[in-house]
Amino acid sequence: MSSSPSSDGAVPADRPIRRPARRVVSLVPSLTEALASVAPDRIVGATDWCTHPADLACTRVRGTKNPDVAAIVGLAPDVVIANKEENRELDVRRLRAGGVPVWVTDIRTVPGAIASMERLFDGLGWDRPAWLGTARELWCGPPRPTTRRVAVPIWRDPWMVIGADTFTGDLLRRLGWANVFDDAPGRYPHIGVEQIEAAAPDVVLLPDEPYRFTADDGPEAFGATATELISGRLITWYGPSLVEAADLAIS
Repeated sequence: MSSSPSSDGAVPADRPIRRPARRVVSLVPSLTEALASVAPDRIVGATDWCTHPADLACTRVRGTKNPDVAAIVGLAPDVVIANKEENRELDVRRLRAGGVPVWVTDIRTVPGAIASMERLFDGLGWDRPAWLGTARELWCGPPRPTTRRVAVPIWRDPWMVIGADTFTGDLLRRLGWANVFDDAPGRYPHIGVEQIEAAAPDVVLLPDEPYRFTADDGPEAFGATATELISGRLITWYGPSLVEAADLAIS
C-alpha cells in the first residue's frame, strides 16, 4: 500500500484529511468500536461486522473483504479507516482512486495496537479516550509469568489456529498463556485436531469468532484435552475491549 509507513508499518492517510474529521468510514470492527467511544455521530459508514456498539447508527457498507466501494465514495468521507490484515489492498487502491483518503493500520502486537490507535485519534484530530490510557497501563509492561499452555483454533473444516506474529498471539503471551503453536510456520497455520492434542496444551480455547464455536460445536472434537469457550472479542479485538480482556489473566 502506498505512502510512507509509520514505525509499526501502518500507513496514515495518503492525502490531507479534514481535522477534526467529521465524516469517517471504518472497515475494521475493532476500530469502529474504538472510534465510536469518542464520536459515534462522526461515523457515517461501517461494515456489517462492526457489531459494537450495538446501537451505532450509520450506513452499512457490506463486509471487510467485499466493501461497497461506490457506496463509500458516495458517503464523501473525510477518511476511511482500514487494516492491512482485515481489508484487501485492492479495495484500498479503488477507494484512493476514487479520491477518498484511506488510513491503513497494521497491528501485530498489543502495544503496537495501542500506539496505532493513539496515532489514529491524533491524526483525526479527536481526543484520546480515557480507556486508551488505561489500556496502555495494563498492557505495555512486561508479559506476565506463564501460567498455562493453550491452543486457540479460529476455524474448523479445515482447522486453523493462532500462530506467531499476531495480535492475539501477543495478547496470549502477555496474559501469561503460552501458545503451543507459537513456533509453527505461518501466522494462522492449518493444524488438525490430532496435531492440536499432540501438542499437549493445558486447554484448547474456543472463541466465538471468527468461527462461532459453541458448547455443541467444537468441544466434541477433542478427546482428553480440556476445552474452554472464550469471547473472541476479548482476545482478537483491539479497542475498549482491551481493558476488559486484562481480567482474563486473573479469571
